[in-house]
Amino acid sequence: MESLGAEDFGFVEMQKMQLELQEKYRGLWEPVVPQKGKNKLLWMMIEAGEAADIIKKDGAEKIIDNEETRRHFIEELTDVMMYFNDIMSCFDISVEEFKQIYRMKHNKNMERWQSDDTAQ
Repeated sequence: MESLGAEDFGFVEMQKMQLELQEKYRGLWEPVVPQKGKNKLLWMMIEAGEAADIIKKDGAEKIIDNEETRRHFIEELTDVMMYFNDIMSCFDISVEEFKQIYRMKHNKNMERWQSDDTAQ
């Protein structure tokens, strides 16, 4: 698989990579079907908890300053994103559909919680 630059890395490449893994481990891993979406979500939450554990145990500064802690933290975030992409596949959510809803939510949030200095 051709690797893109960091500025181009996104959901399309992540989903291709996840589908490649799913194909390689077909029969060993649970399939990415709607009936397994709940399991994938629970696994994603566990991985997010593992990332939170690193912050709790090592502290935010160590994630910034210690190469091994930083690598471990990013690896846990990667696990979160891998399961996130599996969830998208389980429910047949396209990158385009996700992008559209993400942008709608962003725009909605941009209008929320207007402070006095931004409400002009």
